[in-house]
This record gives sequence, structure tokens and C-alpha cells, in this order.
Amino acid sequence: MPMQSQTAGQTSVQGAQSSGGAATQRRSLRGWLIGGAVFLIFAGVLIFGILERVHTSAALRGETADLAVPTVSVVAPQRAAPSQEIVLPGNVQPFTQSPIFARTNGYLKHWYFDIGAHVKKGQLLAVIDSPEVDQQLQQARSNLLTAQANLELATITRDRYQGLKKTNAVSQQDVDNAVGTYNANKAIVEADEAAVEQYAALVSFEKVYAPFDGVITARNTDIGDLINAGSNANARTDLFHMAQPGVLRVYVNVPEEYSQATTAGLTADLTLAEFPGRQFRGKLVRTAEAINYTTRTLLAEVDVDNPSRQLLSGAYAEVHFKVPGHVTTYILPVDTLLFRKEGLRVAIVENGKAKLVPVMPGRDFGNTIEIISGLQGNESVISSPPDSIVTGETVQIAAPQATPPPATAGGKQ
Repeated sequence: MPMQSQTAGQTSVQGAQSSGGAATQRRSLRGWLIGGAVFLIFAGVLIFGILERVHTSAALRGETADLAVPTVSVVAPQRAAPSQEIVLPGNVQPFTQSPIFARTNGYLKHWYFDIGAHVKKGQLLAVIDSPEVDQQLQQARSNLLTAQANLELATITRDRYQGLKKTNAVSQQDVDNAVGTYNANKAIVEADEAAVEQYAALVSFEKVYAPFDGVITARNTDIGDLINAGSNANARTDLFHMAQPGVLRVYVNVPEEYSQATTAGLTADLTLAEFPGRQFRGKLVRTAEAINYTTRTLLAEVDVDNPSRQLLSGAYAEVHFKVPGHVTTYILPVDTLLFRKEGLRVAIVENGKAKLVPVMPGRDFGNTIEIISGLQGNESVISSPPDSIVTGETVQIAAPQATPPPATAGGKQ
């Protein structure tokens, strides 16, 4: 019985030990499972965080790359009209104008017309008192009378000696002396006649006449003024200024690029500030046929009929020319221009890249400018390009904005 009890006790102890080992193994397995689950959770969180960061970094790089490509707006060049109108400043001048100078010295005795007076050719304008010239004329006439008397005596002597020579009453030497005296006195008479004519002309210059039909535009003298004809170092005295305003000349400086199209016969319209809404028709009659080296312009003359004399000489006018276009030109906004040290440029878009194109400007219209050369007309020109833009730079064109519909009158529909 003791042996059986001992055996049973050993068996129960072994059973208890077996049960405790199984429980330990189960606890160990559960711990490993929990640890593995926690590891997997942490590994998943870590991998998710890394993937999220990689995705965010890729998105940031893509957004940065997109922002690095500038977005630009483009405009299309507008072709200018074949017949162009150019407006140029012009100076209105009378067809004929002249200062009236004195040809003799003296003092002004009378003047008969003031500024604004319309005179005819040959009308007396003023009288100059020149007594010394009158005395010189009288002296010249007296000298002429003396010379004529001597010539008459020399003529009688020459004829007498030539008659006596036929009878050999006088020598040939006496005849030659008589003929020589005659010739000398004849020359003196001719010289005195010329002197008389000279002083007579000076006396006639005491009366100043109008050289053509016109209007007095200035009177620079008055009664008693000393008149100097410019025979000495003193400046000449211009008594009057006259102008002929029936036909006016308008001088215009045409830019060189339009010089070939500016030919005689071209019509021109004049506008003046004092005649708003009115135009005066003129005609281009001649050009200088030479480009001015300083201004690079061609001087042209436009004649305008002024029968009513409404237009005043010296006025400022704008001359409108209808110039036929020989060269195709384009119109661009001024904000498309780039001013570089190499010259004027515009930026165009080709295949998603910018390209700088040299252009030559023409007329400036304020908000727009004419481009004479450098464009073909089918380019997409960048509007307000950045100053840092260079050829080959990648750009993207902004989508055109939708134009809102015009508001209808009367409020809501």
C-alpha cells in the first residue's frame, strides 16, 4: 500500500508538472503573438509614414516644378491697314514773304500802311528824307553839264583839225591830239551820265513800294527814325514785313521709312486747333529729295489754297497723309516690348519655349506701336514679359479668361 501511494503521488506530481509546462508554453506563445502584432503595427505605421512623406515630397517637387514654369499671356500681332494715315506736325508759311529794306540812307519822312493792311504791288509804303543824296544828284548833273560842254568843244576842235589836215594846214600830231581830247571828253560824259543815273536811282529809293500783292505783317519803323541802307558797318533797317497769304506753304518733316511713299501729287489734310472738326485740303507739290543727316527726315512742301485767308501764316498744323503701304506692318501693345542692350526685342512662344525676336519700331500710337520688321504675323507674342526671360526658357500659356456677358438694361430678367 505504501508503494502504491508513493507511486500515485509521483504520478500526480508528474501530472502537475506537465500541466504547468503546457501553461507556460501557452503564455510564451501568447507573448510572442502580442509582440509580433505590436511589431507589425509599428512597422505598418512606420512604412505608412515613410510612404506619406515620399508622396508629399514628390507632390512638392511636382508643384515646385510647375511653379518654376512661368505662366504668360499672349497676344497676336494685328496687321496694319494697307493704306496708312500718318499725322505729322507742320509749319504754315505764306507762299511769298519778304522783309522790306531801304536802299538809301536818311530819315523816315512818312509811312502809309500799318500791320494788317492789304496792299497791291507798286503801292507806296513809305518815303525817306535823304537830302545829301539829293545834293549828290544835283552835283552829278552839274558835272554832266560841264562834261557835255567840254565834249561839244572837243567835237568842234576835232572836226576843224580834220578839215585843215586836208589842206596840210596843220600837222597830223595836232589832229591826233584833237581826236584824243574828243574821246576823253566823251568818256567823261558817259561816266557822268552813269553817276547821274546812280544818284537818280538812290533818290528813287527814297520812295518804298510794295513788291507784290500781300499783307503787311510787321512795321519796324516810325517817322523820324534813322534809316540805314547797310552801306556801312551798321545793320540794315527792315521797314516792313510783307506776306502773300492767298496760298500757304506747309513744311513737313517726313520720317525716313515713309520717304519712298511720299511723292509729289499726294493729297494731305490739315487740321488746326483753332478750327475743331474742320479739315483743309492740300497737295504735296515737292520734296527736298534728300534725307536730313541730323533728323533722318525728308522735308516736304504741301501747298494749301487760302482764298478766304482764314488760315494764318506761322500757325501750327497737323498734316494727315494717306500713304500707300508698300511694306506689311503690324500693331502690338507697347507692354510687349523688351529693351535690351542688343536692341528692341519681343518674346514669342514656340513649342512651349520662349524666343526673343528683334523688331524695328515704326509709329508710336501711345498704347500701341507699329512694328515695321521682325514679325510674320502668326506669332504668339508674350504680353508683359518678365525682364529675366531668355530664349529657350520653358513657359506655359495662360488660359484665356471668359468675357462676362454684357449687363442688360433694366436690372434682373
